[in-house]
Parts: sequence; C-alpha cells; structure tokens
Amino acid sequence: MADTNVDLAVEAPPARKGGGMKLVILGLAGLILLGGAAGAALYFTGVIGGGGGEAAAEGEAAEEQAGAEETSGPLLYHPLEPPFVVNFTDDSDVRFMQVRLQAAARDPAVIENVKTHSPAIRNALVMLFSGQNPAELNTREGKEKLQKEVVAEVNRVLEEQTGKGGVENVFFTGFVMQ
Repeated sequence: MADTNVDLAVEAPPARKGGGMKLVILGLAGLILLGGAAGAALYFTGVIGGGGGEAAAEGEAAEEQAGAEETSGPLLYHPLEPPFVVNFTDDSDVRFMQVRLQAAARDPAVIENVKTHSPAIRNALVMLFSGQNPAELNTREGKEKLQKEVVAEVNRVLEEQTGKGGVENVFFTGFVMQ
C-alpha cells in the first residue's frame, strides 16, 4: 500500500468586508430621513414650532371655551358609602329601599368636593329617597327619573357649599326594594 498524503486543504472564500456596515449606515440614513420628514410635517401643520399663528390662536380660544364648560378626560368615580337605606310608609307593600351610588365627574376637584361635603350630600339624598313612591321605582323610567333627581340634588348641595356643582352623573350600583 502506498502511503499518500493528500492535502485537501480548501481555501475559504475571502470574507466580505463592510457588508454589515453598509446595512447599518443605510438604516440610520433612512431613520434620519423619516424623522426629518415627520418633524417637518408636524412643524408645518402647527403641532410644534411656530407655524400657523392665526390657527393656533383660534385653537387656544376653543380650548379655553371647552375648558370653561367642562374638563375633558375620563370620568372619575366616587362611591357614596355606606349604601343608602330608607324606610317607606306602612301603606306600601315595599317597606325599605337600599341604594348604592357612585358619583361621576371629569374634574378631580369636583370629586374632592363630593368627598368633603359627603355628610350634606347624604342627608339631602336620604330626604330625596324617603319621599319616593315605591311603585314608580319598580319601572326603568322611575329609576331614570330618580337618577336625574339625584344628580340635581348632589349638584344643588355642592353649589350651596362650594359655589359650583360639576357632578355629571350618578350610577346605581345596587338597588334593592323589599
């Protein structure tokens, strides 16, 4: 047997230089162009910078007017705890009612006023609830009417105490009559 050393060394192809670096540079250049285009669009539409002086003044006036009417944002809720319990007169089949309420407003200051003046609000609502006709409250329309009366009563108390109302709505989270 012949001893042959065959050298099968295969040369690797030369490594590509700069291929990855070209992609990084192209990507960065694309990002810079997109950022510049977005910035220019925002500038010329008046969102940023000083573009559109007259339109900006009109927008500010509209914002002030909307802010004066009502604070924008999500509704904030505050439970009026503990539940309200009132007795009805003896001539009714329904003897008592238990109501759980949550007051809703968009302005955190209004919610703070509700918390601060909770005793006066609770007193007014107990008086309102005890004067209700249980037969009317068995209908959806009766409950919706009571809901509007509750909002008006809460805002009346807040206006007496603070000079302004602000509760947008109240929600019944529990309503039991027996």
